[in-house]
Amino acid sequence: MDILKSIEHEQMKNKIPELKIGNTVRVHVRVKEGNRERIQVFEGIIIKKQGGGVNETFTVRKISYGVGVEKTFLVHSPRIEKIEVTRVGRARRAKLYYLRDRVGKAAKTKEQVGARIETREITVKEDVVPVEGEPEAVEVEKALEEPVPVVEETIEVATETEKAPVAEEAKTENVSEKKEEKAEANASEEDKKA
Repeated sequence: MDILKSIEHEQMKNKIPELKIGNTVRVHVRVKEGNRERIQVFEGIIIKKQGGGVNETFTVRKISYGVGVEKTFLVHSPRIEKIEVTRVGRARRAKLYYLRDRVGKAAKTKEQVGARIETREITVKEDVVPVEGEPEAVEVEKALEEPVPVVEETIEVATETEKAPVAEEAKTENVSEKKEEKAEANASEEDKKA
């Protein structure tokens, strides 16, 4: 397993509620004010869901004192205490943006007839107990705990004074090789003529 995926997997919640577009939900959010922390409830209709994994979000819309308010929540956020489904709505679209233009009763979704309000939860990950002898679990834990050692490499750089004689020797060798090649070519041409 990739290290990034394993870190994301740790941040995910074990169970998340089954969220459907059009449902009316109550989201209990922890709010920190100074030194105190309290739970604030935001109730509205889910108008969209997007993303996946740790980045999965859902947007809840409500009308407060005649003004439409939308909040986007991370599904796996540690700030969300719980999510309750209060009403099961019937939606035929993936995004309910058309509710933004509506006012009053028209700004709600129709309730699904005969739908029971159930707080079903989806199991995202199970508590895995590492078994001795599983190399992957041990390797991932070691990779997360131990810092990666930095390896320093020393590279020897040749100085210019050393390069100059080598270059001169190469030039003399190249000149002598060229003379030999020309002599061989001339000899082969003479052999062909004879």
